[in-house]
Amino acid sequence: MIRTLKKLWNYSLKMSEVATAVSMKRKAEEGSESSKKVKNCKKEPVPQMQGNPNAKRKVVVLIAYNGKGYHGIQRNPPYPSIEEEILKALLSVNAITQEHYDKPGVVHFQRAARTDKHVSAASNILSLKMVTNVENFTEKVNEALPEQIRLFGFKRTTKGFDCKTQCTGRTYMYVLPTYALAPLEMNVTDEYRVTEEVLTHVNAVLKLYAGTHNFHNFTSGIKPTEQKAKRYIIAFECGQPYVREGLEFVTCKVRGQSFMLHHIRKMIGLMIAIVKGYCKEDVLELAWGPEKVDVPKAPGLGLLLNELYFDGYNKKWGRDGLHEAIEWSEYEEELEKFKEDYILPEIYKGEKNDRVMWDWLKTLHMHTFDVESKNKRRHRNEAFDCQDGCEGNTERSKEDEDSNQNQGTMLAENQSQSVEKSTENQSESVEKSTEDQKESVGKNSEPFKETKSQDVLTSSFGGEDGKESDTGKI
Repeated sequence: MIRTLKKLWNYSLKMSEVATAVSMKRKAEEGSESSKKVKNCKKEPVPQMQGNPNAKRKVVVLIAYNGKGYHGIQRNPPYPSIEEEILKALLSVNAITQEHYDKPGVVHFQRAARTDKHVSAASNILSLKMVTNVENFTEKVNEALPEQIRLFGFKRTTKGFDCKTQCTGRTYMYVLPTYALAPLEMNVTDEYRVTEEVLTHVNAVLKLYAGTHNFHNFTSGIKPTEQKAKRYIIAFECGQPYVREGLEFVTCKVRGQSFMLHHIRKMIGLMIAIVKGYCKEDVLELAWGPEKVDVPKAPGLGLLLNELYFDGYNKKWGRDGLHEAIEWSEYEEELEKFKEDYILPEIYKGEKNDRVMWDWLKTLHMHTFDVESKNKRRHRNEAFDCQDGCEGNTERSKEDEDSNQNQGTMLAENQSQSVEKSTENQSESVEKSTEDQKESVGKNSEPFKETKSQDVLTSSFGGEDGKESDTGKI
């Protein structure tokens, strides 16, 4: 009897275990089937606002601006900046609070690309957390902004989005007058038109920048041993010429992962020097080496940020049905109109009226395009700083003071001889200038002339009325 009861008890236990296992298996199968159904079902886009309408949301904002009169995009009190104007406008529409205006880092305020002083952007992006439940948000923000700064729209992003670190590429444009590409010993006027041969040479030089190189000589404050000195250039090319304000221009476009301070302006400056004949293409290999090389920096007037890319983010989040891809095709016409109305005319007029590139070309002969010592580099930088309007005297180094003391006696002994030589040189220069004036009588306009052997650059452009508007010698 006892044995029979034990058998029945064991049998009942086994049956309960089997039943439990079967039920668990069924639940697992049902769970997998339901998960498959959830994966296969099409996700519907989530509305832009959920929950508290006044809650701050992580967004990306599309802006464009003319950088004239501003010390770059980055906020730098007390100097005027693009970010300062944007933050003021956002504060005025209550998209951010006073605390966020004072400390933008609290709302993770970031820019995708930094532009320097007077540099414009046909398209730039900011990311931050702000209140988006503002009626007629874009219109109200633009009312609070200067005309040369516009906000076009915004999109929701993931909470951890950072427009600077997640930007996979940037395209910049540099607009320059074609007379800057004219070879030495060539007469140049407003009517100068670039040849196909010169454009071919320009594109050949720009193509050499493509790839990964050490660009420590194309910026400042970065050593050749630092990893951040290495940058990857995807493409660099020059387009076809066109005429504006009576001058011919070309647009160079460069796309890269990222750029450093003055990086593009120095690439353009060295390209111009090579095309004009001040140096050869082997200077590029020298500049990518460990030594400090004298590389000219082109003016900032023609530089503008054109486009930003977020390929990685768009591939991961842009098609999940919950987030929008960061691309702005719907604003393409508005962006192009803003560029044509507010950015490019400033470049054309700056070259026509102020001769920005023209004045810069007068300084090209001052560069050595070679490895330079610290003392030589310091004296050259002081000379360029004084040209930009510096005031006061710079302190001399001990080496300069010692050399001046050693040369004191020599200067005293040769003083009379130098006076006599200078008098002779002055009389000769007066005679030469008189002869030049006689030869120039009857001509409509003295052309732009560059003499490489004598390091002399004479410039004279015809103004709007056909008269001389700018003349200078170096």
